[in-house]
Amino acid sequence: MQPNYLHLVLEFCAGGELFLLITKNRRFAEPIAKFYFAEILLSIEHLHSQNIMYRDLKPENVLIDLDGHVRITDFGLSKDCFGPRERAKSFCGSPEYMSPDMLNQESHTRMVDLYSLGALLYELLTGLPPFYSDNRDEMYHNIVHREISFPRYLSPEAVRLLRGLLAKDPEKRLGARGAFEEVKRT
Repeated sequence: MQPNYLHLVLEFCAGGELFLLITKNRRFAEPIAKFYFAEILLSIEHLHSQNIMYRDLKPENVLIDLDGHVRITDFGLSKDCFGPRERAKSFCGSPEYMSPDMLNQESHTRMVDLYSLGALLYELLTGLPPFYSDNRDEMYHNIVHREISFPRYLSPEAVRLLRGLLAKDPEKRLGARGAFEEVKRT
């Protein structure tokens, strides 16, 4: 069976990278973060529906178009022809957004994308990824072993969503049972 490649033309994205918006604003109010989160969620859902595992979700790979909508870019680490229960063994991604299952060098499923989505949402709401450290080994250790803490200003709904997406066990991660519909309902 031939791979189902996406044929995309990159449009001019006058809004720049999401990274620059985070840097400029430090963090976003929940309604604004929710808007970007929802658009990115729908993008990753579409990729998964095409049997593509993205594996490199980070603010630098999310562009903002002229109308303020997101565009996912840089598919260099993506894996296509990749079904929901298939497992990959490669170690890849950006350190701040890697899931515990990736860092443990276990084989991983598409659930790594949902963890990265949670890490990105955490950054949108707080200004930094959940376990950020200048020391990469410390950050890796914290991602795998430390419990996440949440600033008091986050709503209970945001905390519930983040806890679910950032679950260390991919089988218990939000979306493991009900895919993207489960995330949308939370």
